[in-house]
Amino acid sequence: MSHTPRDLSHLQPSDRAEVLAQALPYIRRYHGKTMVIKYGGNAMTDPELQAAFAEDVVLLKLVGINPVVVHGGGPQIETLLKRLGKEGRFVQGMRVTDAETMEVVEWVLAGEVQQDIVGLINRAGGKAVGLTGRDGAMIRARKLRMVDLNDPSVEHDIGQVGDIVSIDPSVVRALQDDQFIPVVSPIGFGEHNESYNINADVVAAKLATVLQAEKLLMLTNIRGVLDKQGQLLPELTPRRVDELVADGTISGGMIPKIAGALDAAKSGVKAVHIIDGRVPHAILLEVLGDQPFGTMIRSH
Repeated sequence: MSHTPRDLSHLQPSDRAEVLAQALPYIRRYHGKTMVIKYGGNAMTDPELQAAFAEDVVLLKLVGINPVVVHGGGPQIETLLKRLGKEGRFVQGMRVTDAETMEVVEWVLAGEVQQDIVGLINRAGGKAVGLTGRDGAMIRARKLRMVDLNDPSVEHDIGQVGDIVSIDPSVVRALQDDQFIPVVSPIGFGEHNESYNINADVVAAKLATVLQAEKLLMLTNIRGVLDKQGQLLPELTPRRVDELVADGTISGGMIPKIAGALDAAKSGVKAVHIIDGRVPHAILLEVLGDQPFGTMIRSH
């Protein structure tokens, strides 16, 4: 299914010029800066949104901003496991990953999903390069120790799920300097060369930190972080996040997302935005405008 850019022929040339002129201050502000984009949810599976995402990423690159894409692939992994007759099991929102599941994770993330994204960006006029944490010895990991939320004396074994030890971003920097757009699969490697499946939100947050990114944009399937009444919270601080976790407003898969975002904000990433990936051109709406879009997380 091909994506047709919206017809703007009804706009007067002066209006089109105005649109571009209004984008100029943002282009100037972010020129030469790095932005890490966590790509997931509907934005990854709806053809119209996929095409809009690719166009946004290419446009950022063309105006001198350096996008780095980190992707997940939960639904795609689930689909292949089902085809193989294997039931996915989760503990506290994390996928239990035995050796066979890890093979599937690598096929899907470093194969199918990554290459789809690389192809989309290339078709939109960019030059994308796929990487996993093994490339350039980028993401060193160890087995994640998962302590039970209710009983800290209990530890769950969830297999080859990784915790990041360190990230060496030199391969990403080298590609950026050469006009390429890195697309990173969240797979790390251990000291015995074993593979680890790592939460993509956590990889995006850590990578944004080591690259000292200007922004970390996390595309999700919700408008942002919502309060108990379903109202959008345009801005969050660490104290407010603690309150929302304590009263259950933030729960499940949202916890690692927010925790990673907070860590990044505390470690020098200027702004972290959780934005609605179901909106076409969500990235441009966030980067090239002053209207608050989604939830922004600040360290103070």
